[in-house]
Amino acid sequence: MTAAAVHPWWEWDGLLQTWRELDVPEGWRAEITEDGITMTPPPSISHNDIASLVDRALVRGLPDNLRVFQTLGVAIPAVNRLYIPDVCVVRGNDLHKGTELTAEQVLLAVEVTSKRNAEHDRKKKTWHYAHGPVPLYLLIDRYDADGPAVTLFSHPVDGHYQRQTRVPFGDSIELPDPVALTVETSDFPKQ
Repeated sequence: MTAAAVHPWWEWDGLLQTWRELDVPEGWRAEITEDGITMTPPPSISHNDIASLVDRALVRGLPDNLRVFQTLGVAIPAVNRLYIPDVCVVRGNDLHKGTELTAEQVLLAVEVTSKRNAEHDRKKKTWHYAHGPVPLYLLIDRYDADGPAVTLFSHPVDGHYQRQTRVPFGDSIELPDPVALTVETSDFPKQ
């Protein structure tokens, strides 16, 4: 990750306004993290392939009033963070003009780990999304110590997910309401 020249001690509103005004290169992501505004280069083909497979499953299985995005900013004011999940689901009537939604408007956030960010997705993003609160967080972890796996975190209470369901790549995972569909993982590339 490369940190931009924005200081982490800036107030949330200043960081958010700066983020909104950034001219981010094609394919890059700018997020608000503990280091201020960080720029992340485009992910690998395997990473994008997994995000695309999840996106397709969601688009095919969700009702028309829900929308699927791969480049939507999700602000988490409670912890002064803003992430761009690899995939997320929101209600169509929650969309408004602007550049981001708040985490409480997001029904599902999906993150696909990369080697350089796996620990961040496993720990910090899990904690931050729970503080959102984002009701469902799907972590697709190709670098899990026990082998590639998918973990669904659900039921956030006081900044902690109360439930976790983990399946290895190759098994399917059931997403509960409000998403309510099955995601197959057999085609997920392991590397």
